[in-house]
Amino acid sequence: MTSEFITSVPYLHTQRLALRAYRPEDFDAFAAHLADPVSSAHLASADRQTAWRIFCSQAGQWLIYGAGWWAVEEKETGQLVGNVGAFFREESTVMELGWNTYRAFWGKGFANEAAAAVLHHAFEIRREPKVRALIASANESSLRVARRLGLTYEAETEIYGKAAGIYTRVRT
Repeated sequence: MTSEFITSVPYLHTQRLALRAYRPEDFDAFAAHLADPVSSAHLASADRQTAWRIFCSQAGQWLIYGAGWWAVEEKETGQLVGNVGAFFREESTVMELGWNTYRAFWGKGFANEAAAAVLHHAFEIRREPKVRALIASANESSLRVARRLGLTYEAETEIYGKAAGIYTRVRT
């Protein structure tokens, strides 16, 4: 785990997506995602005030750990389609990957594409020895993304009061 002081978020891109720092204008879509019980079924649903704390916390992780969350924007349209992260939980030395696609953009492969770019960043740029993702067993779409990324089941844990599998991959 690197704890260097970072004042800017690395810009990553794929064929269709730009992964960039959060902007204030991203917050409405972020808050709507967390308030939507269908979109946030495998997360902790949040009211607007709580969503603001989460949004700012995710952005601020870059300052603490040199890792955090990116806004995911479709290059062709400039639309915000979700967010993706490579971050550390408190007291964890293993980088965690996370991805969320906003409901209007489900089924387009954006989560897989963004998460693959972040996995590459974690292993090839940061040189992390291992990454993990915490995924609820009922979250079939995230389990498919994890399999495509080469993550495999390691153990069971709990997050947001719900059971979740720990899926990991070691850098080769």
